[in-house]
Amino acid sequence: MSARTEIQAFTGEAGCIDCAIDWPAGTPRGWALVLHPHSLQGGARDNKVVTTISRACVQHGLVAVRPDFRGVGQSEGQFDKARGETQDMLALVAQVRERYPEWALAPWVLAGFSFGTAVAAQTYAGLADAGDTALPVALMLMGAAVQRFQETEVTVPADTLMVHGEQDDVVPLSETLNWARPRDVPIVVVPGASHFFHGKLLVLRALVQARLKVALD
Repeated sequence: MSARTEIQAFTGEAGCIDCAIDWPAGTPRGWALVLHPHSLQGGARDNKVVTTISRACVQHGLVAVRPDFRGVGQSEGQFDKARGETQDMLALVAQVRERYPEWALAPWVLAGFSFGTAVAAQTYAGLADAGDTALPVALMLMGAAVQRFQETEVTVPADTLMVHGEQDDVVPLSETLNWARPRDVPIVVVPGASHFFHGKLLVLRALVQARLKVALD
């Protein structure tokens, strides 16, 4: 659990980006950006997979930033199939660094679930293409749906953590394998897990914690 959660507003191309920010108990060692599933299908920052990832990040001393995408909650704008959402997240990263300059060179983590993986992967690629010198130390894609919303070719690091449910009936495992195969990115398959990792959130949290330990310790 976080020491406290507060709400802050940032600004994207469509207006306000409303964010929940989970703070660790001690001095933060960095931060994490955790992105939620499909906005038109009930996706929001309080999704259980999103909060599971965020709690793991907080336990490792990171401040977890959980934005609502455009059109969700108090965030302005309309769903834009990951195009506008990606531009919003690139703006958000820049504004977080401006608001908290002590985080500008601190380690940070980028994670997404379902639709959020498309935005996360494209945000990573956008930062890399721009020559950003402080890329995330870990990219984590859960129940990845990158292929469905990919506008341009996306390159992700070889150590990207991809976790998928064996019995995912929203994004079939075969679809994610097809996306990961040409990129040589391994996928961790959770036996018996559905898209939302019902009954498997502890397994998911352990995988996230293990990846964070390697990235941060």
